[in-house]
Amino acid sequence: MAELRGIFEALGFEEVETFIASGNVIFTSGSTDIGALQPRIEDHLRKPLGYEVTTFIRTVAEVAAIAQYKPFKEPQLQSAVALNVGFLAELLTPEAKRSLMSMRSEIDDFHVNGREVYWLCKGKQGESKFSNTVFERALKVRTTLRGINTIRKLAAKYAR
Repeated sequence: MAELRGIFEALGFEEVETFIASGNVIFTSGSTDIGALQPRIEDHLRKPLGYEVTTFIRTVAEVAAIAQYKPFKEPQLQSAVALNVGFLAELLTPEAKRSLMSMRSEIDDFHVNGREVYWLCKGKQGESKFSNTVFERALKVRTTLRGINTIRKLAAKYAR
């Protein structure tokens, strides 16, 4: 995580921190152009890490909204084993949304809101046919999944 912080500092970002060992990096930037920041960060990560890294930038306000969002009714949330959020670089196409919804099962349910996909797992995640890899292959988009508890902790720590 120290190496990751150093890479972001070398890009000129300020207040660089990593949040748990999850690849989440918090930073401030003079630029608000996410379309320019994402490829700049990805290019800068590729060489020192030796592999391609897709980035998914969210503002503090966006993370707070994601943490508070209720994609399912409360009884569903209470009875579920896990609620995960898939962060996307861009909105899903209508075709990709249909494909995602076709993956619903007895234990998996999905909800799309903006650039996030909410995955409600009603059983053991090991029993699910859904995963980050399955999602990316089926929908032809890059994503990264985080548990809702991690997102809530992140939102609480950086609340402004």
